[in-house]
Amino acid sequence: MLSYEQARKKVIEQVGKKKGPRAIASVSVWDALGLVLAQDVKTDREYPPFDRSTRDGYAVRSNEVSPGAQRKCAGEIKAGDVVRESLAEGTCWQIMTGAAVPSGADAVVMIEHSSREGDFVRFERAAQRGQNIVSKGSEAAAAQTILKAGMRLGFAELALAAQVGAAQLQCAQQPRVAILSTGDEVVLIDETPGPFQIRNSNSVSLAAQVRIAGGEPVVLGNAADRIEDLEEKIERGLKEDALVLSGGISLGKYDLVEGVLKAVGAEFFFDAVAIRPGKPAVFGMCQGKPVFGLPGNPVSTMVTFELFVTPAIDLLSGAEARELPLVEARLAAPLNEKSGLTHFLPARVEWREQVPEVKAIRWQGSGDIAALASANCFLVVPTDREKIEVGESVFVLLRKDVV
Repeated sequence: MLSYEQARKKVIEQVGKKKGPRAIASVSVWDALGLVLAQDVKTDREYPPFDRSTRDGYAVRSNEVSPGAQRKCAGEIKAGDVVRESLAEGTCWQIMTGAAVPSGADAVVMIEHSSREGDFVRFERAAQRGQNIVSKGSEAAAAQTILKAGMRLGFAELALAAQVGAAQLQCAQQPRVAILSTGDEVVLIDETPGPFQIRNSNSVSLAAQVRIAGGEPVVLGNAADRIEDLEEKIERGLKEDALVLSGGISLGKYDLVEGVLKAVGAEFFFDAVAIRPGKPAVFGMCQGKPVFGLPGNPVSTMVTFELFVTPAIDLLSGAEARELPLVEARLAAPLNEKSGLTHFLPARVEWREQVPEVKAIRWQGSGDIAALASANCFLVVPTDREKIEVGESVFVLLRKDVV
């Protein structure tokens, strides 16, 4: 049985073989959040395009400013002003943050380090050449590549594209991920379940996780515990870029998913992983598409999706697989877990005096969605640890949707 690290690596290895150029669409910079860039973006000029002040204060010649020095203020420059005059010797200019520094000035003295009476400014300390100035072209040269194809676009990347005038971006189309739940006990979320039925919460959580990972969910509903129904819906799902099933993958009489997938040509690379929850997770390739069989218990579904499906969506998007977002934290309450499996326990991490501190949340097993809804991470307990004491360092897997 593979460790979760080995299983994740197997997914990346196999899906990576299918990675290639995706269909491309022109997308407004306003709508490109989370998409993968399919072009290089270059600067249209130097950045900054002028020597820029980073503080409100006075533009000066540094060699003229010492403690107690007094200079006449010859004018004012605010952000956006066109600056044509040079700074004359023996003078200064009042300047605002973001404004262009006049030629002749080589430093900006913060307003807090000066006093003013009428047209004259007295300085409290010496000035250093270049202080509080960002030089023209120091952030980026003209025609420099600042965003590369294959990058996922976050808010900073979009702001950078907007800064250089890239209002339309060529982006890879999002992979379409089919989502199929299974089981006779599952009913629609807007139905009233019978006493031994449950609503289809897995399809809702999986669709949300697909969106967070950068894919487009295609919800196929629920397949009954009948081979014909399951096969029909799996064939439909295989028309998309990837297929994710929940439930039906254990060893019970009505756990039919693996058998049906084999019948339609799936090759499996693992069908169990040494984790709790989520041990009976399945990954294979079928008709050239990655297929994931995730356990039906909701917390198991959510954990295994983050571990194994998320990197596949990265690769199918034309990007590299992102690292698992593990963060080191200090344990706030002792743990005692069975060894042999890596445990992903619903937990809450909080920052105490800037130090992350984590505590596992009491839960009733992998069907307890209510516990996970009050958690913001999973506390990761390694396979070889049983007892972990308060104050020891542990790793947590952050819930990217709430942290």
